[in-house]
Parts: sequence; C-alpha cells; structure tokens
Amino acid sequence: MSRSKKRTPVCGIAAAPSEKDDKRRANRKLRRKARAGDPENAPDRREVADVWAMAKDGKIRFDPAAPGNQKLLRK
Repeated sequence: MSRSKKRTPVCGIAAAPSEKDDKRRANRKLRRKARAGDPENAPDRREVADVWAMAKDGKIRFDPAAPGNQKLLRK
C-alpha cells in the first residue's frame, strides 16, 4: 500500500484541499431547517447553501503523462 497511486487523473480547481467544512455547514443548516419545518417538504441542500460560495470550484481532469503532473497522482 505504500506505493499506491490515484487511478483517476482528477484534481480540484482552487487551492483549497477540500470542501469538508463547507459541506458540514450546509448540512447542519439543512438539518436545522428540516427540524423546524415540515419534514415531508424538507428543502434541498442547494436551496439552503450556495455552492458557488464554497472553497473549491469543482474538479478538472489532467494529463498524467505531462511533466510535473506525477505529483498530482500521489495519495
């Protein structure tokens, strides 16, 4: 396992390593609204939180054979 590499050449666009904190905040806000209101008509996460205000802007594929991209394949 010490030599394992990512199999899919995909990385985040922004400099943020993850969106974990943003997703936590969004899900907490969603659960709060669902508890306060009608559980059958609970809002969607995208209705509660703005996905464009999160740390990363999505993912992008890259060429693993290009020079300098071998570091991106490390786990």
